[in-house]
Amino acid sequence: MLHEPAAKNIGTDNAAPKKARLGVILFIVYTLIYSGFVLIGLLKPELMGMESLGGQNLAIIYGFGLIVLAIVMGFIYNYFCTRLENKMNKN
Repeated sequence: MLHEPAAKNIGTDNAAPKKARLGVILFIVYTLIYSGFVLIGLLKPELMGMESLGGQNLAIIYGFGLIVLAIVMGFIYNYFCTRLENKMNKN
């Protein structure tokens, strides 16, 4: 049984360059923050065991923060890409 595409082909996506730029910017921001996590673990591993919020150690807080940040950045990317598509791909 054949099925139709989930979305109609709109042709050229005029917003693609701006969406790609936004994706690269968000990737660089996340990479810098993640690099901080890696550098702390590499250069000062004793800091990762330091207690911080709610009695949890820094490794747990930073790790969960990275997960939450990735989710939030996904929502940000989706929001701005949708706005760009609606603005730039009007027929």
